[in-house]
Amino acid sequence: MYIVAVANNKGGCGKTTVATHIAAHFAGRGFRTGLADLDRQQSARAWLERRPATAPPIAAVDLDIEDGKLPKKLDRLIVDCPAAMTKDAVKDVVRRADTVIVPVLPSAFDEDGTRRFLKQLGRLKTIRHNRRDVAFVANRTRVRTRATDRLEAFLADLAFPVAARLRDTQQYANAVAEGVTLFETGGPRAHSHRDDWRPLFDLLERWAD
Repeated sequence: MYIVAVANNKGGCGKTTVATHIAAHFAGRGFRTGLADLDRQQSARAWLERRPATAPPIAAVDLDIEDGKLPKKLDRLIVDCPAAMTKDAVKDVVRRADTVIVPVLPSAFDEDGTRRFLKQLGRLKTIRHNRRDVAFVANRTRVRTRATDRLEAFLADLAFPVAARLRDTQQYANAVAEGVTLFETGGPRAHSHRDDWRPLFDLLERWAD
């Protein structure tokens, strides 16, 4: 089973949007996919509850962290992590994940939170010894803005690649309300935004092989 943890210390950076889109991508490819929600707000679980029966199925997963068990009979497991990696449960998931995806917004607050998160990641042997893949997602960007330019400069100085740059659009909110993703709704207006995800999906496909 291939495990992807979507994590960052900074709340509100779009972890749930990224986690649900990754899960829907793998489900649409025919993989038996599970989505686990470790955040107290349970936004990913609520999204799953709204998901239409006609969409590719994604299993809601309750991780039994205390016993260290992971669900069986899944090809892909996507974990939406909370805004802090202080609990042993979250550390355990990040430690055991094959890939860690780190969404970052174009703001100084997000840069500060991401720096702290990277320090925490660096304490994990699996990350420190390059036994896990890590990549960033630049989220809610707007072209030709100082904030986005600053974010690009910040990410360029870090050790991990930028897997995707997702532009800001209200269509994400519309899709969330229906329990789907931009690949399952939105029509032609969402087409260019769908293209933003392709580098991330391609990278995950390669890492999962």
